[in-house]
Parts: sequence; C-alpha cells; structure tokens
Amino acid sequence: MAENTAYLEREKEYIHSLFSGINQNATAALSKMIRDDVDVKRGLRNADGTGVMIGYTQIGNVIGYSILDGERVPMEGHLSYAGYDVIDLIEGYRKENRFGFEEVAYLLLLSRLPDAAELERFQNFLYDNMPLPANFTEDMILKHPSRDIMNQLGRAVLALYSSDPNPDDTSLENMVRQCFQLIARFPTIIAHSYAVKRHYFDEKSLYLHRPVKGLSIAENFLRAIRPNQKYTDEEAKLLDLCLVAHAEHGGGNNSTFTCRVLSSTGTDTYSAISAAVGSLKGPKHGGANRQVMRQFGEIKEAVKDWKDDDEVAAYLRRILHKEVGDHSGLIYGMGHAIYTYSDPRAVMLKKYARSLAEKTDMLDELELMESIERLSPALFAEVTGKEKIMCANVDMYSGLVYKMLGIPEELFTPLFALARITGWCAHRLEEVLTGGRIMRPAYKALFKHKEYIPLEAR
Repeated sequence: MAENTAYLEREKEYIHSLFSGINQNATAALSKMIRDDVDVKRGLRNADGTGVMIGYTQIGNVIGYSILDGERVPMEGHLSYAGYDVIDLIEGYRKENRFGFEEVAYLLLLSRLPDAAELERFQNFLYDNMPLPANFTEDMILKHPSRDIMNQLGRAVLALYSSDPNPDDTSLENMVRQCFQLIARFPTIIAHSYAVKRHYFDEKSLYLHRPVKGLSIAENFLRAIRPNQKYTDEEAKLLDLCLVAHAEHGGGNNSTFTCRVLSSTGTDTYSAISAAVGSLKGPKHGGANRQVMRQFGEIKEAVKDWKDDDEVAAYLRRILHKEVGDHSGLIYGMGHAIYTYSDPRAVMLKKYARSLAEKTDMLDELELMESIERLSPALFAEVTGKEKIMCANVDMYSGLVYKMLGIPEELFTPLFALARITGWCAHRLEEVLTGGRIMRPAYKALFKHKEYIPLEAR
C-alpha cells in the first residue's frame, strides 16, 4: 500500500511539472487568433445559432421557429416521430388507456405504426430478450461495480459484442436484430447496475427482480428498481410518457449525432451505441435534468415563501448575476437551441404530472417550478439587456417527475438512455443504409511551420 501511494505521488508530481511550465496565457493567445470572419462553424452551429445542415432523415424532426426574410420567427414547438406529432401520439394512446413506448420504438425503427398483432409480436420479442446473456450480470456488473450507472451502461453495451455470434455484420437484418435486443436489454442492464451500485457503494440490500411477461417496459422497470416490486398504474403510465418524450429528438442532438458519426465508419452496433451513451452522460446533454434538480433544491431552500413571486424573482436575479449556486449565471431548464415559445415534451409532462403531484404532496414544488418558468424570461432580459424568447425545456420537469415516482437522481440520465436507445438505433440503421460517406469535418490550423530542432540542441 505504501509503495502504491508513493507511486501515485510521483505520478502526480510528474503531471504537475509538465503543466507548470506551460505558458498560462496560451489559452488567451489562442482565443485572439480565432477570427470571426473565417468560415468556421464552431460547435457545428451557424452564426445565428442554427445547426449546420449535413444530412437527411425520415426519423424525427424538431421545429421551434420559422424563417422569414432571413430572420428567425418564434413559434410553438413541434416534435415529430416519422411524421407523427408526438403530442398526437401521446394523446392517442392515453385516450386508449394503454402504454405507448413500445409502439413508438416500432414506429421509429420501421417508420410506420404497428397494428395490434404486429405490436404484440414486437412486445413478445422485447420480453424474450430482456434477460441478459448467461452470467453477464455476475461477470460484467457484480464483479465490476460502478458508482456511475452511465459508465456501467456504456461498458456493458461494449461487452455485449462478445456475446453476439455475429457482431460485425452490418446487413439490415442483423442490425435490426441487434437494435431490438439492445432496446430490450437496456432496462435490465440499468436496473441491475443500480441494484449493484446500491449494494456496494450505498450499503443496501441487493435485489435483482426478473421481468414479467405481459408488462410494459415502464412497468417492468419500476418493478425492477423497487425492493417491494410495487407500483401504481398511474406511476407506470407517467414513466411511459417520459420514455416516449425522450425517445427521439432529431439527428443533430449530440448523442444521436455521435451514433451516426461512428456508424458512418462502418463500425459495429455496440461501438456506436456505447459512444452515444458516453455522449448522453455529459451535463450539457442528458445530465441536464440533474443540474435542474440540484439548482431547484437550492431555490427551495433559499426562498421561504414559494408563492411569493417577488421573493422567487429576487433569488433568480441572484442566479443570473452569478452570485449564488454554481456561479454559471444560468437558470437550468430554461431555454433551448431550437424551441422558442414551448417545448412540447415539457408541455405534456406538466399536463399529466399534476395529478400525481397532488397525490404525492408535491403540488407546491410543481407550482414553484412553473413560477420559475414564468418569471425567468423577463428576468433574463432585465439582467442581460437582451430580449429573448425562451421556454422551459423537457429537463425542467423530467427530474421533478422522476422524483414524484421515487426514482433516485443517479437514474435520471440512465432513464434518458433507456428511452433514447430507440432513436439511436433508428438513426444508426438510416446512416448505415443511406449515409454513404464517413463523416470528416475540418479544423482550421492556427500554428505556423516550425523547423525541426535536433534533440541535443533543445
């Protein structure tokens, strides 16, 4: 142990010595060399903030504004899956009092809605593939526990390559099989990873519940993460709505784009999906709802009267002035790269969460969050001097909904992945079948030619 500690200290000193000699002004110097007049699309964004157009898709579409005479015109947000408005899909299956995530997965992958027989067959395929390969949980999850479930998920996806008898075949039939199996196995991997994390790092009892045929993915997931396996129909249907809302968001979102970038190289399905998991983990992407809830906790503690708009606004001003919280000046959950007047996902979550909020004594929290949404745009304009149309995005409400469902924070982003695996798989299939070219953007080099100096002369 002493030798290991000494080694780590020597390693730390070495790394420090390398960076201590670097000019502290290097970053500033680099920034000065970057010119706005050069046609470089940093972040793959155009000057007006819109994404650089690089391809075509029939899977999903996100609309939050229109263009009139070269200017962005705000509008109510629309999200479509294979041509169907997501609000129409949600309202449709909720009127029929059934679950919708499996149907949405089928739609995204096959570009059409299934009939009753097709949906039942697809659901049976998913159930049959929910169990992990023999000894997979023991060897990959129990023997290698992780504090972070997203890292465990990414590693597990890569490990499934070894259990696939034909992992590198990129024929349509084989990739569809792999995608269906991954959609089925994600809930099990996440639930087992969570159980093992609780056992090894939180010192809780270990529960591994088997899936039940005939139950939806939302129902089976709630059963899997709860020691008593109990849940209500309302809880399961609200979780199902969350999964539908997160299933797809166009090819340009970072994790889906990551999946398409890897898929363009001809690599295997497991490598492409694992990379997407790594992208989604980032706090600027799938981890955003955790930031919302952490900041929301600070607001709840600091504001004494949640119903007093003046007191809520005063604290939000302090956030915008970078005086409190993480000093970022951001109200997390507000604003979106595309949506302006509304994010349809947030609209649906608010609509159907209210009933459960009342039953779980969380209505005051929901209404406080609605106040933050209502007050933030005007406060942003007041503090920054910039008028900006902004709405709450899905991350504003998804974390609160998960809290109503008793889902712990470490599962927020994995649940996002459980839903988005459907969109990733659909985009992988489309990229491999129609993309045709490996993605290869360019970076403008800012250094000048240097003459080589022999080692003894340095």
